[in-house]
Amino acid sequence: MEFFNDIVGGENPLKPSLFELIAQEQLRDLLQPALKYVLSVFAQRYPRYLLRIVNRHEEFYALIMLFVERHYLRQHNASFSENFYGLKRRRRPLFETERAKAAVGGIFPEENLRRREVWCSLLLLVGLPYIRAKAQDYFEDLGGGIDSDLIDDAGGRQIRALTEETWRGRWRRLYKKLYPWLNMGFEHWLLIYNVAYLFEKTPYYRPWLSWIGVDLRRLGIDDYRAESLAAQRSSATTPPKSPFDTLRHIFRNSPRFLLDSLKLLLPTTIFFIKFLEWWYSPSSPARSLTLSSSPLGPSIPPPALLRPHPQGLKLDGRKYGKCPICGEGIKNATALPSGYVFCYRCAYEEVEKSGRCPVTLLPARVWQLRKVLV
Repeated sequence: MEFFNDIVGGENPLKPSLFELIAQEQLRDLLQPALKYVLSVFAQRYPRYLLRIVNRHEEFYALIMLFVERHYLRQHNASFSENFYGLKRRRRPLFETERAKAAVGGIFPEENLRRREVWCSLLLLVGLPYIRAKAQDYFEDLGGGIDSDLIDDAGGRQIRALTEETWRGRWRRLYKKLYPWLNMGFEHWLLIYNVAYLFEKTPYYRPWLSWIGVDLRRLGIDDYRAESLAAQRSSATTPPKSPFDTLRHIFRNSPRFLLDSLKLLLPTTIFFIKFLEWWYSPSSPARSLTLSSSPLGPSIPPPALLRPHPQGLKLDGRKYGKCPICGEGIKNATALPSGYVFCYRCAYEEVEKSGRCPVTLLPARVWQLRKVLV
């Protein structure tokens, strides 16, 4: 996202806009449901290996993001989504020296994140979303957000009887009442900081950034120059002297290479998933090509209509759209198991009285009636 660096706004062109910050947060929030969807699809095929991971998805995702975010914070001074949008975290100085920095150039070593800032950022990037997700799951397990009319009276009385007397039941009822208000207050708190950041009343768009003493900046030309120099130094290492050194070099650098390549793999994977979603959609023009060349052959045609019984109701093929029983236009079209369509009232009365289709005289039941949506 280097094009954001060309946006000059206000006195400091490296200060990101609120829209960039919200965009990187949305990207971070979309990673977990996307990973959960992919795991759920593969778990249907390999339930023995992946079903437990899907059931403990929050813990699995938090563990993965702990390694990913730790790598990006240590190597790039930014989280994964922040680095993807061309942002970085900076230890905020006591006094802003933008003019002096512009005159001297380069990156001040004091701006790099220390061990304390890295672990505090990890706690807020991984721990806080995990706690909020578990709190939401617990609220839903208690029946939060579900209309009481959707639960039958017997089930509701049983739940109230189990949770009315014990201290655990009282805590559950209290949590169920307080959680929506606490969650709403938390969201309003974040909204207030967003508005204050938008009108430049605070340099932090999130309150916890001020607690750990960091703010977010756009990557400047000095940052890209430093990254290119670091890449040149890593590529200019002495060649390995033996195959053992080669394997050790590969195993040492492969995790770092994999984590750094996520910036490229993520948009490629999203494009590939959207392409497959379009390719296999019913309205896709490419679906006709796959059906014509499918090894399973063309699609199966619908079965032929059953012949009328000689003693059954006579049909006139010229009266299309007319009910064979009442002879009028079909109202609330309903199909019988034999495939013939009648008015719902006519079909219901006929099947309830005789227990068979009036045309084919085949057995039919009331619960076998199917409404036809035209």
